[in-house]
Amino acid sequence: MRDAFSERMGAAKNTTGMGRYGNPPRRTMEPVRPYLHYALRMRRYPRFFLRWRARARARAHKGSVQVVPANGRNLLVYTPASYARGDARYPVIYMQDGQNLFDPATSFAGDWGLKTALAWASRRGFQAIVVGIPNMGAARITEYTPFVDPKVGGGQGERYLDYLVHTVKPLIDERFRTLPERAHTGIAGSSLGGLISLYAFFRYPEVFGFTAALSPSLWFANAAILAFVEQATPPAGGRVYLDVGLREGPAHVALARQLRDILVAKGYEPRVELRWVEDREGRHHESAWGRRFRKALPFLLRNGKPG
Repeated sequence: MRDAFSERMGAAKNTTGMGRYGNPPRRTMEPVRPYLHYALRMRRYPRFFLRWRARARARAHKGSVQVVPANGRNLLVYTPASYARGDARYPVIYMQDGQNLFDPATSFAGDWGLKTALAWASRRGFQAIVVGIPNMGAARITEYTPFVDPKVGGGQGERYLDYLVHTVKPLIDERFRTLPERAHTGIAGSSLGGLISLYAFFRYPEVFGFTAALSPSLWFANAAILAFVEQATPPAGGRVYLDVGLREGPAHVALARQLRDILVAKGYEPRVELRWVEDREGRHHESAWGRRFRKALPFLLRNGKPG
């Protein structure tokens, strides 16, 4: 006849045997249970879990930056994490002030945190090679201005774009797996870099299919860029991202809105071929541009996913 203790043990239907001191043995988990157990623990620490998951995803999509010499300049070329895992070809965005994009150690005025932004876009299926073209210090205002300002000078933008179009782009297309066609090639920048990027888009419509001008310095040379854009033939199928920070000053905001109206009058349909953003808290600074550029990437790259 079984005693009460044995009856209890039998009811438990434990097949692992008695414990060392006669106590019930530990229960063992089925193979799937550890994952369930971990998930239940994470319910107690949701913030930790969310941070852990975000970091894991970021690591999976973290690209790399390499230095590529190009006729006197060291280009900073970003490739997505997936670039090393296959043979797909990628859209390319050529960006001004390259030393300000990826690393605060190389920046002269703060950085965009662009690797984080590109990883964010990559997780959503929007991937591209980004070529950061460093400015030449004191020559920056000269290279990034296609017009001569009577007070400031400048006016060597054509020479700079000749270098970009005929030296940098062929080099990148040769060294990397790019989608070299116009539809997959863009140009972007901020401040004076936004000015020259906007100019390049209309000056070389056969090369650039999209542009991003963040807080462009439209004031330069008495706002000559406005007349240039108004007279230019709009590139067929092109896309323009244009923005301004409302804390940059009323004159800056007014010129940006004027350019927006010119683009709409030329046939750029808002939200389709033109993305216009007014950043209520935006200042004229790299941190604001990096934050806004992240949200611009899906618009810029929607027709140019890797292939």
